[in-house]
Amino acid sequence: MANRPLTILLVEDEPAHAEMIKRVLAGPRGELEIVHLSDGESALDYLFQRGSYQGATRPHMVLLDLHLPRVQGLDVLRQIRESETLRMLPVVVLTTSEAEQDVVRAYEHHANSYIVKPLDFRKFTDLMTDLRYYWTEWNCYPWN
Repeated sequence: MANRPLTILLVEDEPAHAEMIKRVLAGPRGELEIVHLSDGESALDYLFQRGSYQGATRPHMVLLDLHLPRVQGLDVLRQIRESETLRMLPVVVLTTSEAEQDVVRAYEHHANSYIVKPLDFRKFTDLMTDLRYYWTEWNCYPWN
């Protein structure tokens, strides 16, 4: 795990999904910092430290929904990958879309992973637990 507490940027516009994801990812002792934003424009402002997000903590990873208000998820991903300072930031697309063109486009924009949200509550919770474990225990980051 990194030297500083892990920060995950969750970009999700569905409040029920966001609450469930935050609850599982934060862990039983709340050891992760979860920053939740509900639209793509706010996510870009946060990542590029613009406006009210000047000095914001750089996240260790981004969980990104595709279908967002204001700026779509693929546009957020594209801008991350075009940025010299953010291009190595892990981005996991977490969406309800199983459309092949969405999967292909996400990987064309260098998503680290594409995960379809399960409809079943238990499967969704298990998925989030596994995702949390992978990114906090197994994965190494190139920065602290």
